[in-house]
Amino acid sequence: MGRWYTRPVLFVTDVDASLEFYRRMGFVEAWKFAQEGSPAAPPTGRAEGASIVAQTSLNDCEIVFSRQRPDRVGKGMLFIELVADDWKALPAALEAGGVPFREGWWGYRSLIVTDPDGNELYFPDPSDPGVAL
Repeated sequence: MGRWYTRPVLFVTDVDASLEFYRRMGFVEAWKFAQEGSPAAPPTGRAEGASIVAQTSLNDCEIVFSRQRPDRVGKGMLFIELVADDWKALPAALEAGGVPFREGWWGYRSLIVTDPDGNELYFPDPSDPGVAL
């Protein structure tokens, strides 16, 4: 069986605003599709050319943003694993980008970022062995 690959989709209200928020964490825009009036685009009252879907990436982490399912906005939850040195540097990097975060728990210590739509990114502490179930 070959290499598996995944690109999670987060449903958002405004693709361009999401791109800007994730840019502040160091992500870069990989591609974007905008075509107002397409059957896949819900009516928004936005100007012609509003973004419908886009992808952002940071190293091997890729995330797609879509406004095509308004009923699913803010229901995403991603776990992003970092090596120990990167995890230790994460709070300063988030603060430098003006990205709010909090400490939390998901069986192990985590830093949690909630994006403007309510989607959550969990960054587990790689040095925390967690709790065996």
